Amino acid sequence: MDPTPLVLAGSVVRIEPLTERHAPDLLTAADDPNIWTYLPAYQPKSLGDMQAWISDALSCAAGGEQIPFAIVMLTNERAVGSTRFLEIRRDARALEIGWTWLATPVQRSAVNTECKLLLLRHAFEALGALRVQFKTDRRNLRSQRAIERLGAVKEGTLRKHRINHDGFVRDSVYYSIVDDEWPTVKARLLQRLAQGELSGQR
Repeated sequence: MDPTPLVLAGSVVRIEPLTERHAPDLLTAADDPNIWTYLPAYQPKSLGDMQAWISDALSCAAGGEQIPFAIVMLTNERAVGSTRFLEIRRDARALEIGWTWLATPVQRSAVNTECKLLLLRHAFEALGALRVQFKTDRRNLRSQRAIERLGAVKEGTLRKHRINHDGFVRDSVYYSIVDDEWPTVKARLLQRLAQGELSGQR
C-alpha cells in the first residue's frame, strides 16, 4: 500500500491534489468561521492566509504521511473544500481520512457523501487498505453522528489528545472501517447517493 497524489472523479465532484492555484476558490469557500471551530488551524481570512495554509499542508505532505486534496465541483470547476489522507502507515496498510472541510452551501449535500465514497473506494479497492480511520473533536457531535452514518465503528476516546491552536485541550473520538466492513459501507454510500440523501458530516 503506497498512496500517492491522484485525481478521483465522481458524478458531482472531483478530488484532486491540492495546489496553490486552489487558493482563491478555497478562500471563498472558507468564509464561514463555523467551518473552523474544530479544525486545528485558524480561519484563513486573506489570500495570503490561504496560501500559507496550503503551503503548510504541502509541507506536511513532503514526508509522505499526508496527501492533501482539493474538492472541486464538476458543475463550475470551483474548489469548495479540502480533505486529506493522513496518518499513512504503509507497513500496516492503514490510513486516516481527515482534515475535511466544505463550504457552507454544499454541506448537507451529496458532495461529502461522494467524497467519502471516492476516498474509501480508492483506499480499500486500489490501495488494499486493511483499515481506514477517522477522528473528531469530542465536542463535535455533528461530525460523530455523520461518521457513524457511514457505518464506521466507534473505537474510543483519547483523552487530552491534542492542544488546539486556540489553546483548548481536545479529546479525540476515534472511528474505523476495516476491509471486511467495506462492502456493506460501500453499498450504504451508493444507496444514499442514489436516493439523494443529505449528508451532514464535516
